[in-house]
Amino acid sequence: MAKGLEKHQERERQLSLFGKDLTCRVRSCCELCGTNGVKLSIYELAPIPKEPEFERCLFLCKSCTDPLNKPKQLVSDYWRFLSEAIWSETPVVKILAGRILDYIGRSEKWAGDILEEAYLDEEIIEHAKEQPL
Repeated sequence: MAKGLEKHQERERQLSLFGKDLTCRVRSCCELCGTNGVKLSIYELAPIPKEPEFERCLFLCKSCTDPLNKPKQLVSDYWRFLSEAIWSETPVVKILAGRILDYIGRSEKWAGDILEEAYLDEEIIEHAKEQPL
């Protein structure tokens, strides 16, 4: 058990090294909803690589991370801001927005419409489908 805790703490330490660069990238705003003035935490895009990769990390607020950890409890109307996030210049943001919209789009037409209207290159689509919510 202690070994698992040590591995977790080491991963958290490695991720924390990305904090300054993520803060510069996002200007202290949640990368999905754009909320500022709230605590942000690093969210790793699944599948989680063995070693942390900056390109697979986002800075998200608690209002965004909590539902992502329990997608079955996700309230679809909260995510309407993804109509803007899907146009982000940051690939990892597009990938996560695409995954969420794909998940919501199974039951909500508006989410499917946003995905259809968005221009996503093949690499983004491939990564979005790599691991659905």
